[in-house]
Amino acid sequence: MVRHIGILVAALWVTGAQAQFSADLRAVSDYEFRGVSLSARDPALQASIDYTFGDSGFSAGVWASNVDFGADYDADVEVDYYADYERALNDTVTLYAGIALYTYPASDDVDTSPEAYAGFGAGGFELLQWFTDDYSALSQNALYTEANYTAAISDSLALVFHAGYSFGDAFEDSELLDYGVQLNYTAGNFVLGAKFVGTDASGNLEVSDDVFNNQPRFLVSISTTLPWEAD
Repeated sequence: MVRHIGILVAALWVTGAQAQFSADLRAVSDYEFRGVSLSARDPALQASIDYTFGDSGFSAGVWASNVDFGADYDADVEVDYYADYERALNDTVTLYAGIALYTYPASDDVDTSPEAYAGFGAGGFELLQWFTDDYSALSQNALYTEANYTAAISDSLALVFHAGYSFGDAFEDSELLDYGVQLNYTAGNFVLGAKFVGTDASGNLEVSDDVFNNQPRFLVSISTTLPWEAD
């Protein structure tokens, strides 16, 4: 999910260390979602704004990106709404849960669909299970299991490993494994990313065209989170 911020962001800042509003601004060479290109391998501009409800563990936000699903679909923008909850069990283990609503404003061809998740994190490891009973508004269930591991190399370098598996009625006979390795370099208030992604799609499930491409490929990104921390 995987988030139109613009000047609105500047009007929402809460000053001080306990700022409850934050935003993420990002440019990517390809909007990749679970190994599949949702921008026809073209660059995407993405932004999110989040609100954290104090120390309750609850947060909510909205995320937006340009998309390109090809000539058969009229969607140009994706806007997702989400709510999350996290609770630390101890100094190591944190539980996560949340819901997301994927929407495509002004599109007559792509319908809204919901998804929920639950999981946990421990150290640099994270395991999440996603579920929807209305995958792509097709009234079919779909599940997605993902595991992520972040390894800090230095104060400014980190490697992120990812594996995910899509299955359920919507993926009958077309289950899909996706994977990725990303190197992040933090330079001041910006993060530069280089990522290798792919899927195990083969035969008639392979998509080598730009639209919904699911072949192994390299991506790059630059992002920043606001408000910037004071020096």
